[in-house]
Amino acid sequence: MDDRGGKRRRLDGESGHQAAKLAAKFKPTIPRQWTVSVAVPTSIISDCTSREQMSVNAGRIARALAIFSIDEVVIFDDSPTDSRPPDADLDAFTGETDPAHFLEHILSYLETPPFMRKSLWPLHPNLRSQGLLPNLDMPHHPHKDEWLPYREGITVESKTKHGKGTQVDIGMNELVTISESIPPKTRLTLQLSEDGGNPQPVHPTAPRTDAGYPWGFTVRKCGSLSSVFTTSPYDDGYDVSIGTSERGVPISSAFPSFDTLDFSHLLVVFGGPRGLEYAAMNDGDLAEMNISQSRTKELFDHWVDALPYQGTRSIRTDEAMLIALTGLRRLWDSS
Repeated sequence: MDDRGGKRRRLDGESGHQAAKLAAKFKPTIPRQWTVSVAVPTSIISDCTSREQMSVNAGRIARALAIFSIDEVVIFDDSPTDSRPPDADLDAFTGETDPAHFLEHILSYLETPPFMRKSLWPLHPNLRSQGLLPNLDMPHHPHKDEWLPYREGITVESKTKHGKGTQVDIGMNELVTISESIPPKTRLTLQLSEDGGNPQPVHPTAPRTDAGYPWGFTVRKCGSLSSVFTTSPYDDGYDVSIGTSERGVPISSAFPSFDTLDFSHLLVVFGGPRGLEYAAMNDGDLAEMNISQSRTKELFDHWVDALPYQGTRSIRTDEAMLIALTGLRRLWDSS
């Protein structure tokens, strides 16, 4: 208790930039352009009977994304189209009326650095169980006594000393100033200066592509399984796709070599309680292509079973993510 108090007093006596240099808890890997995306269906919360259960399930998904440094999560609706309410009230609780919106809301909230959540995420019924949500503790959620060359920040209305530029809260004891004029409540990624100069706004992916830091995940929402592929944010889409199913082949058989996989954008798709076949069955575009049931595997480059001969009748999607990503991680990380 005394040590923590003494450390806090020392930090309060230094500038935010100096204080941040006191510790480094995350070490960067090799800068990378390649990405790993994960897609999950809305039915992962279909068996939940309360807001609390839905929130906990979404939190488990977020933890898996954080643990494995996933760059993008895609939420796709796998429910029958005629069962979807035409106009859900997005200002009300949406876990039952629009589960895609609910999952997008919770995952985006959790990805946001805690110190700026109150500014960016107003009170909402979806967030009433936020006390049950986990701490992701990713590199862009740094502690005040931690040095990283990048920081997430949110612009504030405070005036700068010279009347030019913008004040930015980066979660430190002091605000920092950038030369650009940016409206309040705008989230930015900043690169800090080693010599104490003003931080510079950079592209949100710069910590990953320029320095090798995993830097959170983007959240994308799709109306169907097929649209996960057709609305990819990457110009050439996903060059390698993996579908997971208890009817797939073991990961060790699909990828017998322990060599890393050559890809630019990898996509791993998980099914809900009724599997990816259920998502394909409720996808009108796939129906026109006569892809359903056993042909669902044709959508993917690889069709894998993450845990053959499982000891339980069913595995939750969040459990499947932890199991599958542990087995697949060697495809992009040889350490």
